[in-house]
Amino acid sequence: MANLLVTGGAGFIGANFVHYWRVRHPGDSITVLDALTYAGNRANLAGANAVGFVEADIRDQGTVESLLREQNIDTLVHFAAESHVDRSIHGPDAFIDTNVLGTHSLLKAARAVWLGETRKPHRFHHVSTDEVYGSLGADDPAFSETTPYAPNSPYSASKAASDHLVRAYHHTYGLDVTTSNCSNNYGPYQFPEKLIPLFLINALHGRSLPIYGDGMNVRDWLHVEDHCRGIELVIQKGRVGETYCIGGGEELANLTVIDTLCAAVDAAFAQDASLKVRYPNAPAAQGKPTDSLKTWVKDRPGHDRRYAIDERKIRDELGYAPARDFATGFAATLRWYIDNEPWWQAILDGSYRDWVATNYGDRKG
Repeated sequence: MANLLVTGGAGFIGANFVHYWRVRHPGDSITVLDALTYAGNRANLAGANAVGFVEADIRDQGTVESLLREQNIDTLVHFAAESHVDRSIHGPDAFIDTNVLGTHSLLKAARAVWLGETRKPHRFHHVSTDEVYGSLGADDPAFSETTPYAPNSPYSASKAASDHLVRAYHHTYGLDVTTSNCSNNYGPYQFPEKLIPLFLINALHGRSLPIYGDGMNVRDWLHVEDHCRGIELVIQKGRVGETYCIGGGEELANLTVIDTLCAAVDAAFAQDASLKVRYPNAPAAQGKPTDSLKTWVKDRPGHDRRYAIDERKIRDELGYAPARDFATGFAATLRWYIDNEPWWQAILDGSYRDWVATNYGDRKG
């Protein structure tokens, strides 16, 4: 049995991890720490039974130390982060505050409690991104754990800094840490500012699908549940002090993802007549192709051209392999968003907190 503290556990990947861990390890204790900023959503934890919740900032070192002691935490899984590149371009300060100073605060708390007078068994797992490695050319080898860091946005620079701090606390103080760098995640509960949920919701409402540049920026796409399984393997079997890259094995241009989404929406409307009633403004409800909504806009500053993951280390050492291809994972994701309109509609109309209070009250999880 383990006692977990999951930072950012009300966010997209963190909440999926909590659900995943609760099913796989029902006897473990889980406490979620989340500041519930704009992308933190307490409703994401609905159905994850017996999960404690604390609304607090990861920069509050005293609160974190108290939780580590009082809950006898032995495993800290650190998801909490500002993560949207566009937001980091327009407002980088929040990314430095949360991703750098917040991570450092957690490390200080962990050191104080776990490496005090008596060393306690522990693991600090830090969840990071492949964006810290910069941009690849079309023929460059994929990112691996030995790729030099070359961040190109305030977001990726802040995550790179946090990675270095985690490494330093291991080598300087002996904190038992692991780090994972993942590729682009998709799946349930993703805040509708990221490509797939944003474009899906826009398609349902007949709004434009704005494509940066030529749409040929390439990303490796990883279903969030495969990511959670990779993290589980690193926590349980990964070597202390090591970094593991977790990928989905699906290198796709943004335009390919968007075309896949458009075709899937068209197919969904063709198979389910009720969607035409629910979403009358969708082109698919009017007999038009969804891809008619595609528009091209000026490329964003510092837009990395290509990401790709070489996952041989986690595969060879820990037995990781993604369980789903993009077609399978995307179909399930599309169905989830269609079936869970109240979740994203509450976010869009700004009534999220009222919706949570009505549907979930003050129940934990």
